[in-house]
Amino acid sequence: MLRKFLILGGTGFVGRSICEKLVERSGGAEGRIRVATRRFPRARHLQLLPTLEIACGDVHDEAALARMLRDTDAVINLVAILHGSAADFERVHVRLPARLAAACQAAGVRRVVHVSALGTAVDAPSRYLRSKARGEEALKAVAALDLTILRPSVIFGERDRFLNLFALLQSIFPVMPLAGAQARFQPVWVDDVASAVVRSLDDPTTTGTTIECCGPRVYTLEALVRLAGEWSGSRRPVLALPAALGRLQALAMELLPGTPLMSRDNIDSMRVANVASGKLPGLERLGIEPTPLEAIAPRYLGHVSGEKRLEAWRARARRI
Repeated sequence: MLRKFLILGGTGFVGRSICEKLVERSGGAEGRIRVATRRFPRARHLQLLPTLEIACGDVHDEAALARMLRDTDAVINLVAILHGSAADFERVHVRLPARLAAACQAAGVRRVVHVSALGTAVDAPSRYLRSKARGEEALKAVAALDLTILRPSVIFGERDRFLNLFALLQSIFPVMPLAGAQARFQPVWVDDVASAVVRSLDDPTTTGTTIECCGPRVYTLEALVRLAGEWSGSRRPVLALPAALGRLQALAMELLPGTPLMSRDNIDSMRVANVASGKLPGLERLGIEPTPLEAIAPRYLGHVSGEKRLEAWRARARRI
């Protein structure tokens, strides 16, 4: 049984749930969960979890990555970005997986679970999806790895930056202008994704498999925005923008300081339906019954509204 894990990207929204699931899995048994981070304060919220240790270092540095891989049974890679230049996507989604594959081979670590994204393809319309596809190929190219790839749709949960964002915006503005209103998603609960990671680690028959992680229902982006407003008590009229105006809005957001809420590359990604292809196994392959959005999201979207929601968002973005 695998007992010693290295998680890249473990301090974030999905990583936190995976750490908690791995702790539950161990049941107090001997083992270790090592979480990589460049800055120790980012992992402070994980410190109280038993059997977890923080490894400070830059995962893009070969020496630091080799050090983190010592005495490890398996690696979970969650590192990803939604916004950035072509060089940023290349560095994070392509070169890091390639570097990780080489480092695992050198360290004798075979088991890798890589969290990618639905819609990845080398000819996809966005830099995000094309780079994700090339990252998958970089890992597959190393035959020595026992690799499982998970491709989730948009992930929801208490600390998500998707439904919470649309709830926040509707608590501030009187109308909700929306690019890509008819884009389709199949939202999946963060706990289901975390369970999929842990069960993949424990199921050697998933080696060489790509699994699509999706919820039970498909929604348009407009429907999701309306639901976020309704469940948070801040529902506003949604104004679906024509494609050209939507790209202009995204360009304006890119020019603002800080991380943009929406980019032109995001809009390009939405040209591909973010839903199960039907050609690959889903969560059922791992014995997981996908949790409906309606069973979870109203609970956390209804707790905070207005200025309190804005304060919570700033805290998550590390601005306060």
